[in-house]
Amino acid sequence: MVDWEKAIQSGSFGLYAWIMLGGIVIGGWLWSRRWKKEPHLFGIYVGGLCGAFIGAKILYLVSEGYLHFDDENWLFYVASGKTIVGALLGGYLGVELTKKLLEHKKATGDWFAVIVPLSIAFGRVGCLRYGCCLGEKCDPEKWYAMVDKTGIARWPAVPLELGFNLLFLAAILPIKKAGVGKGQLFHAYLVSYGAFRLWHGFYRNTPDLIFGLSGYQLGSIGLILLGGIMGWRRHTQSGPRPTTVV
Repeated sequence: MVDWEKAIQSGSFGLYAWIMLGGIVIGGWLWSRRWKKEPHLFGIYVGGLCGAFIGAKILYLVSEGYLHFDDENWLFYVASGKTIVGALLGGYLGVELTKKLLEHKKATGDWFAVIVPLSIAFGRVGCLRYGCCLGEKCDPEKWYAMVDKTGIARWPAVPLELGFNLLFLAAILPIKKAGVGKGQLFHAYLVSYGAFRLWHGFYRNTPDLIFGLSGYQLGSIGLILLGGIMGWRRHTQSGPRPTTVV
């Protein structure tokens, strides 16, 4: 469990916040390459960002945030707790709603397929520095074991997720440049990241919610279904009809 008072006094919490802000700024800078030609795309980015923050907060509260309501530092847990899985679900909805409001018909997902894993990887650097998002306890003799700030050997949860996003980014950049799978790249990310988090959830230090699954794993199933269904919808559309799918 994170000692919030100690973290704030030591400055770790502030550094984590700056790293997270850095990820947002990098994502905005990459997206700005598009909204220079289509200014209303800035609104889509902001809509997705707002949806992401709301989704990240809601899924966190449902998954484990409620457990801290009796804690003396409950306000800090509630204020800072968030989850990437919820951010992806909420961000997708935020983009869709904003595109409808702005009557934007073109697909935007291929750019998000680059921006999102890069931003997440950047944020996971903050997790490493801050010491959150821990893995389950494991045998300290295992070659992959990481020792947390309290001296407990754990599954390397954060490095694995950092590595997954960097690998996806490395794989998707040449595909995007070649124009392969146009309009489906973000759907591919949702499915692959959802599958990764569903598996990885069994090694994360998070409470079970139902059927032996954490709230984050249930959200991961939602990502797989969302990416699969919307990807199939895109694939089966006939003719040059416009779409509002991310």
